[in-house]
Amino acid sequence: MNLSLEALEIVDMIARRGSFAAAAAELGKVPSALSYTVRRLEEDLDVLVFDRRGGRARLTDAGRELLDQGRLLLRAADDLACRVREVATGWEVELRIAVDGVVAFDRLLALIADFHRIGAPTRLRISHEVLEGGWDALVDGRADLAIGVAHDAPAEAAIAGQFSHRPLGELDFVFCVAPHHPLAAERGPVTLAMRQAHRAVAIADTSRGRPARSRGLLGGQDLLTVATMEQKVAAQLAGLGCGFLPEPFARPHLAAGRLLALELDEPRPPDALRYVWRTAALGKSLRWWLSRLEVARVRKKLLAGPSAADEAPR
Repeated sequence: MNLSLEALEIVDMIARRGSFAAAAAELGKVPSALSYTVRRLEEDLDVLVFDRRGGRARLTDAGRELLDQGRLLLRAADDLACRVREVATGWEVELRIAVDGVVAFDRLLALIADFHRIGAPTRLRISHEVLEGGWDALVDGRADLAIGVAHDAPAEAAIAGQFSHRPLGELDFVFCVAPHHPLAAERGPVTLAMRQAHRAVAIADTSRGRPARSRGLLGGQDLLTVATMEQKVAAQLAGLGCGFLPEPFARPHLAAGRLLALELDEPRPPDALRYVWRTAALGKSLRWWLSRLEVARVRKKLLAGPSAADEAPR
């Protein structure tokens, strides 16, 4: 006999009611059926689950451990049954969201909390992407929704027509250096030749199967490549290189004098960002996220930089 959920339910009911007879009446069975199930369970486990002396069924130490762990299994089985029923009504088992590095993760936490409060059975899987990484995740099926995509759809995605997108908002970038960086001493607009003579800090494109992109980098320029926007900010604060930063990420450091924004002879235009989703994956959870992203203040908040930027002097 395997350790079945039915056997665990019987042990649980006997422990609650205190006797085989009372548990049998609760379950609509005859006491001999419960006795047979428990006896087979004890034989298979080679332990005594109940001490039957004294007219009451009392759990042994082994029986108590079996019941404590068994109740966890029973709850898990109930949760699984509920999840299966809810998924059958249109909720996804998992929703995969690719978030570009220009979106500060702490700005996403309120949305995640709101989603969990509705009691959806869908698990969320959040991934960090940069540049072509968002499209790559969508096209390869590793994401159902990408937030902060800056580039047009790859040719194969545009032709297939499997994706829809909406504007997320425009994001300004500033060219920043630490006060002790050599470029900080330059007067007047910084030229391409001046930038090329100094190391740039860049975030690695996370695309796995497509040619990597870069923004604001010059041919022949020394390069320090990092993994996240937070690492890029830290490297530039340390004077390890120069480069463009999203204005909301740079704002508190500019206000505190930890970074300087330099004028360029060729300014960088704002990035027009969007959110993109797989139309074939349009279940209830994805619809919920899309409905929230339709709200202008939600989109604005996502592009507002780390929460610490709210505390910076204006």
